[in-house]
Amino acid sequence: MEAKFFRFLRLVGVGFKARTEREGRELFLKLGFSHEVQFTAPPAVRVFCFKPNLICFAGTDKQRVYHFAGAVRTSKPPEVYKGKGLLYMDEVIKIKPGKKDRQKRS
Repeated sequence: MEAKFFRFLRLVGVGFKARTEREGRELFLKLGFSHEVQFTAPPAVRVFCFKPNLICFAGTDKQRVYHFAGAVRTSKPPEVYKGKGLLYMDEVIKIKPGKKDRQKRS
């Protein structure tokens, strides 16, 4: 299969890992849940894990590649307070400020 379209996802977070099995057909994610999240790739898409925190989706059909990458991303979307989750490679998350300490009046 000659891949023309690619989509990369980064896993940001302590203990978040990805692995593939069955020649890029099965994707297993450890995302801090009590279980591993499993995805089966559609026929026109292959999944590669270059590092435990970097996932590559490749295929010949752009819509299927992007749709599958989006479906995987919905399992743990990026958090706006800490920046953890599944992010696209070129995505930048604007971090919100947290709850500020109140000054005590006395």
